[in-house]
Amino acid sequence: MEKRDQVDGSRSHEAALESERLSRVVGEKVLVNEISVQVHVGEVLAVVGPSGSGKTSFLRLLNRLDEPTGGIVRFDGRDYRELAPPELRRRIGMVMQAAFLFPGTVADNVAYGPRQRGQALAVEQIAVLLQRVGLPGYQERDVSNLSGGEAQRVSIARTLANDPEILLLDEPTSALDEDSARKVEDLVLDIIRERRMTCVIVTHNAAQARRVAHRAMVLIAGKLAAIGPTDKVLQDV
Repeated sequence: MEKRDQVDGSRSHEAALESERLSRVVGEKVLVNEISVQVHVGEVLAVVGPSGSGKTSFLRLLNRLDEPTGGIVRFDGRDYRELAPPELRRRIGMVMQAAFLFPGTVADNVAYGPRQRGQALAVEQIAVLLQRVGLPGYQERDVSNLSGGEAQRVSIARTLANDPEILLLDEPTSALDEDSARKVEDLVLDIIRERRMTCVIVTHNAAQARRVAHRAMVLIAGKLAAIGPTDKVLQDV
């Protein structure tokens, strides 16, 4: 079974992110049902389960893109509501399934987050980020002319420009062809290793979860059905 060396680096038993009885109810629909889980410093945790099981809903609660209706999330040991949402989302960055880029150039998109905080990324800093995601010289390209894989790489660079401590990935390769998907997957793993980042990745692909994650959690109808070492949890999948 293939598993990248990148996920075998040093990890801590300290919790970088922790949910306790985390829930979200919209109307009469229970999207997330009292999930309690710890994500350790330096760990990659995969969130798997059938469509409609609450995977994305759970992920969006972790940096308050959606608000919990019950329970709590602790970030670095603190109730994450003690942080202003923009600061929380800078430190817990998220890459979506589809790359929602703003109209304009690649450089405009990469510089967006720091600019919202009144900071300007130097031309050299943008160039380094684009070099790192495999897009050297793309600064002045219009985002409307990018391929799906290129757009997702720009999305990753834009997230990294905020220097996050934790990376949330919502099926970041599912909209790409197989070749582009594996390249983006490899890129993400390399960045996680280099920056010693904690990561939570939602994926419908069991093979991908086995390749990238130390542990996997299975959601069924919004509830935590299983959690443990990836190979063990997904042995029958």
